[in-house]
Amino acid sequence: MMPSPDLDDLYAEIILDHYKSPRNHHLLDSPALSAEGFNPFCGDRVVLNLALDDVGRIDAVGFEGEGCSISQASVSIMTGLLKDKTLEEASALNTTFREIMAGAEVTAVMEDELGELAALEGVKQFPVRIKCALLGWATLVDAIAEYRKAHD
Repeated sequence: MMPSPDLDDLYAEIILDHYKSPRNHHLLDSPALSAEGFNPFCGDRVVLNLALDDVGRIDAVGFEGEGCSISQASVSIMTGLLKDKTLEEASALNTTFREIMAGAEVTAVMEDELGELAALEGVKQFPVRIKCALLGWATLVDAIAEYRKAHD
């Protein structure tokens, strides 16, 4: 589904809002999971921290980074979506977003699941920018992998 011009404007506003006023833009004092992501092609960087509650749900998320509006907005939106999710649910969300960036059609169910992240759907039209949108997600995958390696 191709967004209408009005929807494109709304999506641009969401991306700029998250870029100018990123959510959860701080590092946690004692995270259970942490990783750093870097895109050497453009210089985008993200450090991601996650804390887990007693039952293994993501209790808090924080990040620091710098880079383009796409990379920083994507990770800002991601941090809000991750709260109260299990690591398995976070991984499933990552899979859904990656499928969209790879060209999958966004369904109503996906749109509900992704919330504001759906604003980044248009990025898939610009292949060079897809890595920007996925940087925070790749960092999440790394953090989960490192956590599981240490706790298995």
